[in-house]
Amino acid sequence: MKLLGLFLYHTIGKHLPKSYSKIKIGQTFFRRICAKMILKKCGKKVNIEKGAIFSSKIELGDYSGIGVNCYVAHAIIGNHVMIGPNCWIFSRNHKHDRIDITMDLQGYEEEKPVVIHDDVWIGANVTILPGVEIGKGSVIGASTVVTKNVPEYSIYCGNPGKVVKYRNEVQNNE
Repeated sequence: MKLLGLFLYHTIGKHLPKSYSKIKIGQTFFRRICAKMILKKCGKKVNIEKGAIFSSKIELGDYSGIGVNCYVAHAIIGNHVMIGPNCWIFSRNHKHDRIDITMDLQGYEEEKPVVIHDDVWIGANVTILPGVEIGKGSVIGASTVVTKNVPEYSIYCGNPGKVVKYRNEVQNNE
């Protein structure tokens, strides 16, 4: 079943119009069916956008989506997660600790999945490094490089990313 899903997605689904295109030919439904065949876990009403490349090791929660032209390696993604276009989520790096062997011959570090909790919004062009955990209710600003864990309900921006504000702070506008 997984091979059929991969074949259908990579030959047809990934090339269909974006879900919000004026052209409605069932592209969202088709990619959702492919995702259900491919992914380790696939929730209800998920949305995989045009051009997305993703691992079969992903667990994708209900009402979550992967944006246009994203690359997502091994990840556990909660419910109601929005991932904007052109995001890169990595789960491993090249080894580079030895200097007696060129880096291209050293292989890879152990895979560390990324965990994204519920109700997270990841803006466009974000890069998330291996093993990072993004807390519930967080917002990751566009073009942020996420190198460490993100606290719950934070707004996290920059390169490298840092907390700029918390969504659950009391607002005093009086």
